[in-house]
Amino acid sequence: MIIKKVNTVQEALAGIENGMTLLLGGFGLCGIPENSIAELVKKETSQLTCVSNNAGVDDFGLGLLLQKRQIKKMISSYVGENAEFERQMLSGELDVELIPQGTLAERCRAAQAGIPAFYTPAGYGTEVAEGKETRDFNGKMHVLEHAFEADFSIIKAWKGDTAGNLIFKGTARNFNPCMAGAAKITIAEVEELVEAGTLDPNQIHIPGIFIQRIFQGKHYEKRIEQRTVRNK
Repeated sequence: MIIKKVNTVQEALAGIENGMTLLLGGFGLCGIPENSIAELVKKETSQLTCVSNNAGVDDFGLGLLLQKRQIKKMISSYVGENAEFERQMLSGELDVELIPQGTLAERCRAAQAGIPAFYTPAGYGTEVAEGKETRDFNGKMHVLEHAFEADFSIIKAWKGDTAGNLIFKGTARNFNPCMAGAAKITIAEVEELVEAGTLDPNQIHIPGIFIQRIFQGKHYEKRIEQRTVRNK
């Protein structure tokens, strides 16, 4: 059995250089690779193209990389709650490609499966389809979308083993499974890392074949992006 475990986040992120394209799991602040993002900030890796549903908030998640001007281009589904993301986009400081959420997920999954491109009806007749090939299927127009070509995929799971098998927890699963194996190298950070053979095979969401490096993270804040409460 191939052991994928590395001991530190620094070892896990070895090889990530300026100008690379990264896939980063998470939805808002849920299921984001907190330790890896913090290390990228510390490493001052710049000119990055980041593919993620959104960019966290101003002072957390990918928002930290935006604050330091380390991201050159964001490929996302929406600007969300990040005012700095919005400001950089509207000012032209940041190159932004906004795409339908389902298309983003499918472009990850296609890369994971080795499918170079696919047709989808999402975005036809809008700016999303400008400059792209279109085709009629059964009387409905579709847009040709290409799989992502990324250098590294950085994902977050609840529990994993040293062989790279992963279990996600609740909605923190989000984009993480479809980004696993969707880049040349996939890095998984987990809250709990156990020995290979410990996990119940029936509970595993992503098999280790999709993972090249895995490490146990530390000090997860798990911030709540929007807290809604009601009177008793």
